[in-house]
Amino acid sequence: MALYPDLDALEQLGEHIGFRRSDAVLDTSIEFEELTVSATLTGIIDLIEFLRTDSSCRFSTLVDITAVDHPERPARFDVVWHFLSMYQNQRVRVKVAIREDEIVPSLTGIFPSANWFEREIFDMFGIMFSGHPDLRRLLTDYGFRGFPLRKDFPTTGYVEVRYDEAEKRVVYEPVKLVQEYRQFDFLSPWEGAKYVLPGDEKKDAQ
Repeated sequence: MALYPDLDALEQLGEHIGFRRSDAVLDTSIEFEELTVSATLTGIIDLIEFLRTDSSCRFSTLVDITAVDHPERPARFDVVWHFLSMYQNQRVRVKVAIREDEIVPSLTGIFPSANWFEREIFDMFGIMFSGHPDLRRLLTDYGFRGFPLRKDFPTTGYVEVRYDEAEKRVVYEPVKLVQEYRQFDFLSPWEGAKYVLPGDEKKDAQ
């Protein structure tokens, strides 16, 4: 197996995919030594089925699905699929830009392993997948509020969890932080210290 990808072969593959699926492909490029295919939301299922079955592609392994939040864009999210062809020794990255209110078709009918990937994206970003057999939170609790990987999600969260001895159960409460924990001066411990350390007097004596 080659250590580095054949970039000429990837460019040819991108041209092949763009030509054969011109209705679904917006653009192809080589990024980080991998072929990236930008696609339309409406054509994503047909495109991925083509990538899986076409003799020049044979991307039979779904490696990962993730998302990227761009809150400044009208199409806020990029949903990103990564595929591997062990037959051709190639990888491809497929991206679709969607608005916050758009729903992405589930890949579980083509790749059953998409099940938990899509649940994780729903849990972390709030992106919905139509046709998913069990779309519910995967990493957070059932009563969790918000979507932690959105860039407008507060680093402190909305609630904190503690065990209540009186009620003998876990309870959720709004986050309560004193103001000093929300302000940072970004000084090192030495620069921000309010006390004199042994040896500091030598600086003044010079």
